[in-house]
Amino acid sequence: MHPYAWSADAEALVLVPGLCAAYALALRTSPASRARVLAFAAGQALILAVFVTPVETLALHYLLTAHLLQNVVLAEWAPLLVVAGLPPALAARMTRGRLARTLTNPLVALPAWLATYYAWHVPAAYDFALRHAGGVLHVEHLSYLAAGCLVWWPVVHDVPRRISDGARAVYLFAAFVLASPLGLLMALIPRPVYSFYEHAARIWGLSPLADQQLAGATMAAEQAIVLFCVFTLFLLRFLEEGEPYSVSSSARTSSTPARHTSSTSSSGR
Repeated sequence: MHPYAWSADAEALVLVPGLCAAYALALRTSPASRARVLAFAAGQALILAVFVTPVETLALHYLLTAHLLQNVVLAEWAPLLVVAGLPPALAARMTRGRLARTLTNPLVALPAWLATYYAWHVPAAYDFALRHAGGVLHVEHLSYLAAGCLVWWPVVHDVPRRISDGARAVYLFAAFVLASPLGLLMALIPRPVYSFYEHAARIWGLSPLADQQLAGATMAAEQAIVLFCVFTLFLLRFLEEGEPYSVSSSARTSSTPARHTSSTSSSGR
């Protein structure tokens, strides 16, 4: 297949239209702001961008780098936009059940996301999915998207539980620290670990090892951009929340001696 051929995979033909139809139906009873609709649409556009364009062809036949780009989009970027696109009323309805409340618990969502990421990148599982692109690979991609939505839920929504901005910052920092070794490990291992790409047709002059190193470094950088930026946002919000308290506390402290002096003077008179 030509490396720059466009594709029409199930993720583009089934997943995106299905998500858009479900979202449109949900908006009838739970209207969303324009910003939320745009966020959801951007998430779908990202999925299309990596499954309709030549990125899909490169991922399936040539480059590990292209496939890891797809994985990051499905597990991190698109889920953030999809979850951000849900209006609060709809988010509340979706988390009424016990299972939903459990899965969106930060102590469950983060381990589930990490387990999904690491399990599918075990060489045997990764190669098996790629050799069964018509079935297993779609399951892999769906699991990335589902786990990604879970991991972003406590960050974006206050239901079924609200966590403070400081707790969200810690949560995101933990996600960044625990997920980043995967990409770094691939960039540093001195031999190719995925036989599928080791025997794939070569392009752009990249050897299997160079492709793997580029893929790992790119994955680590992509994770850093998203997770660390959002972590910084919540850290700054947490620090801003503590500032008024500090100012008011010092104001009360400084006013106490003044009141004491005033009362002493009155007693002297």
